[in-house]
Amino acid sequence: MKTLTTLLTLGAAATCTGLAEPALTIYNQNFAVVRDTVALDLKAGPNEVRYAGATAQVEPDSVILRDPAGKRSLQILEQNYRNDPVSQEMLLSYFEGKTIDFQNIRTKDNTQIRELIPGKVIRSGFVPGGEIQQPVIEVAGKLQFSLPGQPLFPDLGDDTILKPAFNWVLQPDKAGKVDAEVGYVTAGFDWSASYNLISPEKGDYVDVVGWITMNNTSGKTFEKAKIQLMAGDVNKIQPAPARPMFKARAVGMAMAMAEDGQAVSEKAFDEFHLYSIARPTTLHDHETKQVEFVHAEKMYAPTIYVYDGAEGYRFYGLNADRGYGQTGNKKVTVMREFVNAETNHLGVALPKGKLRFYRRDADSQLQFVGENQIDHTPRNETVRVTTGNAFDLVGERKQTNFKTDNAEKWINETFEIKLRNRKKDTAVEFRVVEHLYRWSNWSLTAQSDPFTKKDAQTIEFRVPVQPDEEKVVTYTVHYSW
Repeated sequence: MKTLTTLLTLGAAATCTGLAEPALTIYNQNFAVVRDTVALDLKAGPNEVRYAGATAQVEPDSVILRDPAGKRSLQILEQNYRNDPVSQEMLLSYFEGKTIDFQNIRTKDNTQIRELIPGKVIRSGFVPGGEIQQPVIEVAGKLQFSLPGQPLFPDLGDDTILKPAFNWVLQPDKAGKVDAEVGYVTAGFDWSASYNLISPEKGDYVDVVGWITMNNTSGKTFEKAKIQLMAGDVNKIQPAPARPMFKARAVGMAMAMAEDGQAVSEKAFDEFHLYSIARPTTLHDHETKQVEFVHAEKMYAPTIYVYDGAEGYRFYGLNADRGYGQTGNKKVTVMREFVNAETNHLGVALPKGKLRFYRRDADSQLQFVGENQIDHTPRNETVRVTTGNAFDLVGERKQTNFKTDNAEKWINETFEIKLRNRKKDTAVEFRVVEHLYRWSNWSLTAQSDPFTKKDAQTIEFRVPVQPDEEKVVTYTVHYSW
């Protein structure tokens, strides 16, 4: 039975200029849409407003400001965006005309002495968007073109200068207070799905646990945010990488535990699928958070053994070279297949991600047995992935006859395929894939086993082989043009 689960809220306090809980829609293409609430007390005519609650990687021209109640119109007459990298000169510029302490270290009698030198910042040297100039500091009534030591900045009271900031000139249609919604697109977010499939010691049924992993490197912490995840291939023009404001710090990992009775809801939206986490969640800057979002038990996912002795050879036009397609490949590919349907205890839209397969051994210990990727998979579709090569299964393919007549325009070719099962007590079915790559017009004139035509140039034999048994498949193909 499948279930969708959600997470408990984790986290610590974060500074935010918004009033209500922020909302995030995270796309798995390194961007997100952020929606926040800003309290405005507007007067008639133009109003100057500063908003410092955006991320460090916001796309400024994506900003939308509106009254969510639809009772008034808000027009942005002018928008200025500042996202200067924090530097010593920038901080000095906030204290131009003021006196601060500078720490100087000097050596006397082989002893380091620390002293504080008060200095008035006449010119910081900071030029927004331009080249840094020499600072001018007044010390003891004299000017100098260098810092008298390491500047020690007083407490700023808040950290707004360390954040990106929008300065708006707003024109409302009427005066009054309004809780406006600001929305924007930002880089620095990503999410991915992964799935763990666990099989018993023997058999083809699996239990499935699906995880969502969210990453926030946007430069901002979102406190108790409403988070949605968009799955699908959304066309997005990727901007040039943004210049980071801060040095990267170690990425932390938080794991959210599932709560009984709660769910990650999923629904179709436009041409995509939207996953909503039921409870508000804190997502810290430079944090990776995981959520269990799907669980299914006893899903049928049989193991498939495929022998493709001429893998990689395809029809590209008439080819009469006798040696074309001759390989020594003996590997038998192991694949797992399942139907994403309610009748198979699943039946939910699966975002693209990694599938990891485990099987319990005789001691009931989990052993890793392979992994692969899936693309976005709608319900009722079949998933087939390769997990490795079989150890105890061997295939051997050789050409036993080749004749051609250019005047009559035909080619006859015969193959012998040996299939060996070296398992001690397990019978298997080989799926023998053959590519008829010499010409588009072909027919089999003889074959030892029935076959299925998979496409215009591919056939497949299904051959059961008992433990420690060898079977031989033969066929002759006739090409004409």
